Amino acid sequence: MEKAALEAGARMLLPQATAAYEVKRPKSAAFALADNGFFDRVPMYWMLDWPTPFPMVVAEATGARLTDVDGNTVIDLCLGDTGAMFGHGPEPVLRALGRSALQGLTTMLPSPDVGVVGRLLAERFGLSRWQVAATASDSNRFAIRAARAVTDRRKILVFDGCYHGAVDETLVDLVDGRTQARGSLLGQAAELGESTVAVPFNDEAALEAALAHGDIACVLAEPAMTNCGMILPAPGFHKALRALSRQHGTLLVIDETHTISTGLGGYSAAYGLEPDILVVGKPIGGGIPVSVWGMSEEVALRFDDARRARNASGHSGIGTTLSGSALQLACLRACLEEVMTVEAYRAMHRSADIVEAGLRSAIEDCDLPWHVSRIGARLEIVFSATPPSNAEQSREASSEVIEHALHLLLLERGFLLTPFHNMVLVCPALQEADAIRFTRAYREVLGELVHASRRT
Repeated sequence: MEKAALEAGARMLLPQATAAYEVKRPKSAAFALADNGFFDRVPMYWMLDWPTPFPMVVAEATGARLTDVDGNTVIDLCLGDTGAMFGHGPEPVLRALGRSALQGLTTMLPSPDVGVVGRLLAERFGLSRWQVAATASDSNRFAIRAARAVTDRRKILVFDGCYHGAVDETLVDLVDGRTQARGSLLGQAAELGESTVAVPFNDEAALEAALAHGDIACVLAEPAMTNCGMILPAPGFHKALRALSRQHGTLLVIDETHTISTGLGGYSAAYGLEPDILVVGKPIGGGIPVSVWGMSEEVALRFDDARRARNASGHSGIGTTLSGSALQLACLRACLEEVMTVEAYRAMHRSADIVEAGLRSAIEDCDLPWHVSRIGARLEIVFSATPPSNAEQSREASSEVIEHALHLLLLERGFLLTPFHNMVLVCPALQEADAIRFTRAYREVLGELVHASRRT
C-alpha cells in the first residue's frame, strides 16, 4: 500500500482517536488549562510535543505501568524515553534513595561508595578512569572538552541526524553538503559549522575525507542512531570508524545513553567498539539525574598532562556542583550491582523477542512495506521495506501523521509508546503476557489503518 494512502487513512482515524483520549482524561485536560505559573503550563515546554491534545498527567509510575490523574493505567513502553529503561522505581534504587536521605545528599566531597562505583564502571564498560555528571548532555560536553584538551584540536565530528542531548556543537544538520545549526534551535549565537562537521552515518568515504584534514578532536557517535528513527550500522562500519579515527589522531567518543538497551556493557561491549571515551546517561542511575563518562588509561594520562600544563587555577568548564554527589553514587552503585544485571537483560530480551515477532507478523499479514528495527530491548517499526542507512533515508521513510495516529490508537488500547517514531522500549518488569497483548493491539491498529486507507 502506498504511503500517501496510509497517510490519508491516518488522517481519517485521528479525530476519533483524539476525542477518545480527551473523554478519558478530564482531569489532565484541567491541568492543561490551569494557569499554574509554568511557561506553557508544563515544567518543560517540550512536554507538549507528544501527539496528544494535551499531556497525560501522571499520578504514579511503577515498574512497566503508568497511572494518570484520571485513573487510567497503561503499559509503559516509552520508559521516560530510556530514563527508566530498567523500569520505574527499581527497588534497589529506592532503598539507596532512602539511605541517602538519612546520610546526606550532596557535600562536594566523595562518599564511601566511590571505590565500589569506580570498580563497577571499569568492569562493566572496560574503561579505567571515570567521572560523574548530572546528565548525558553534561557528560558529552565534558568529553568534548577533554578531547579538545588532549588533541589540541578545535573541531568535532558527528553524524547527521544524531542526538547527544543539549550540546551546542551536536545540534546540527547536514544540508546540501554543509553543516549548519538546526532550524529549530532557539537563541543560537555561534555558527556551529565552524566547530562541527557532520557526515552521513555509514558513509566511510565521507568520514575518511573529513578526518583527513587532521583538525577533528573527536568523533562523537551513537553506536546505532536512535533519534531520527533507528539506523543500524552497516557491516564493517564501526571497524572502519575505529581504524580511521586512530589513523588520523582523532579520539572516538561513544554515547551509549540510548543503546544501553543492547545488553550488559551496552553496544560497545557487545560488538567490541573500543572507544577512547564512553558516555552513559539517563538509565544508569535508575531514573535519578546522573550520568558517567569514562576514559581509557592513555586518554586519562594525556588529559591530566593537558590539565597540569594550564599553569592556572580556576574553572575548567568541566563539572558542576551537584556532580558526583553522595546521592548519585549510591544510586549508581545500586543500579550497577542489582538492577542492570544479566538476569534483567535476559528478561528484557525475552519480552522484546515476543514484541519483535508479533510486530513482524502483523506487518506481514497487513501486507505493509515496513520492517522492524531493533537494538536489544529497543524496537521501532520503520515505514520502509528496507532499513535506512542514514538520516536522509530515515527522514524520507518517516510519516508524522501515521506515527500520531498509531500512537493515539495504541494509547487508547492501554499502551504508551515514545512520542517520536513510536519506539518500543522493554523493561525487565514487562510481563510476557503484556508483551503479547501489545502485539495483538498493534495488529488491530494496523488493521484499522489499512481499512481506513482503502476507504480514501
